[in-house]
Amino acid sequence: MTTTAVRPAPPSRGRATRPLAAVLAAVGIPTFMVTLDNLVVSTALPVIRTDLNASLTDLQWFVNAYTLPFAAFLLTAAALGDRIGRRRMFLFGITVFTLASAAAGLATESWQLTAARAIQGLGGAAVAPLALTLLAQAVPDRMRTAAVGIWGGISGLGVAVGPVVGGAVVEGLDWHWIFWLNVPVGVVAIVLAATVLDESRGGARRLDPLGLVLSAAGMLLLIWGVVDGPDHGWSSARVLTMLIAGGVLIVAFVAWQARNRTPMLPLSLFRSRGFSLVNIVTLTFSAGTFGAVFLLAQFFQVVQGLSPLGSGLRTLPWTMAPMVVAPLAGLFGDRIGQRNLIFAGQVLLAGAILWIGVTTSATVSYGDLVIAFVMAGVGMGLTFAPISTMALASVTEQQRGVASGANNTIRELGVAVGVAALASIFSSYGNYATHEGFVDGLRPAVLVGAAIVAAGAMVALWLPRRATPAAVESIDA
Repeated sequence: MTTTAVRPAPPSRGRATRPLAAVLAAVGIPTFMVTLDNLVVSTALPVIRTDLNASLTDLQWFVNAYTLPFAAFLLTAAALGDRIGRRRMFLFGITVFTLASAAAGLATESWQLTAARAIQGLGGAAVAPLALTLLAQAVPDRMRTAAVGIWGGISGLGVAVGPVVGGAVVEGLDWHWIFWLNVPVGVVAIVLAATVLDESRGGARRLDPLGLVLSAAGMLLLIWGVVDGPDHGWSSARVLTMLIAGGVLIVAFVAWQARNRTPMLPLSLFRSRGFSLVNIVTLTFSAGTFGAVFLLAQFFQVVQGLSPLGSGLRTLPWTMAPMVVAPLAGLFGDRIGQRNLIFAGQVLLAGAILWIGVTTSATVSYGDLVIAFVMAGVGMGLTFAPISTMALASVTEQQRGVASGANNTIRELGVAVGVAALASIFSSYGNYATHEGFVDGLRPAVLVGAAIVAAGAMVALWLPRRATPAAVESIDA
């Protein structure tokens, strides 16, 4: 296999300079919409259950039907965008997501909502990785770090207000409006993306059908097995079959990428120390943080008896802080150093989650937790933009799409693994039967989450001061 350094793409001729605000709106609005729908349904599940007469299994699938295709097809969507056009794929994703949102708003039976959520996930998979790539393509190099920081703040806003919006809509309107609100927003997003963003492609022109199938099927089975692990048992035939089959397909995918002359994921990307290590930090950050958040979000409702809206409001010091801190991290990232920001963010996060794990009890007051929530939010804000910036800076311009897809895929895998692992620890030590039983399971699970994030902080110390692209496999064949 021959390896050559890829020549930088020549500058586009005649490309109009777009105002930064217009570019950020074109990529930020779809990102916000997709991120919001990751969490917005969770607070509405009790109402949806009554209205649709849904079973517990149905409720799980209202969430998992979105998560599974979203996580499984991120890399596939990024690779297709490199081949057929990133803006074209981005527009396709927004359109599919918007139409599926309308279908979800019309759902009158559980299976209809599950199917619509699955199609939403497919559309979201095309939006998430390509938004960052199109943003990097549209702004000058000197503005890229700041722009990524602002984009990270917009993404953080979607995470922050998801539970609050879900609770507010359910209490003030009807759960169907959770999805109907996406329709006018989606239409605006389509118009903006079509008029503001320029088309771009990656270096490879040929499709890799076998790679697409192996990666999508492998990720789908692997994440499905992880999601089902706590409920069905990690040693059950169902879960073991999915985990083993998913692992085999991923190994086959890697082997095929090593042999293929036009791979969808060039393995040479991982020759860059910055790209390899930043993805490890992405995995530990997502697993430890979101696994802990999954349990803490339930604590306020199960133990302290708050409404979904009240619970969402109390998490705002954590979830809103990234919206403020991430843009600042983008503005000052080059001056302070991306590695320093990532390390500081992980230390703050680990300390905050440790604080919560040690302090939480059935009778703990909100005042005893709020400072830790702010610390955790600042830590997340210091992490979002620098991780994305380092992932993009570690590869060539032509490979930003697939690099963004890989980083997003690893992040979603981390979320799934973290939620499943910490939920298993919770069920081993606690239960939902009593307030004390819930706390007995919550505390060891959250402490493990803190340890996972702390491990990522140690890895962050080995990140390079300045990320540089490695030589990549020839893609001219």
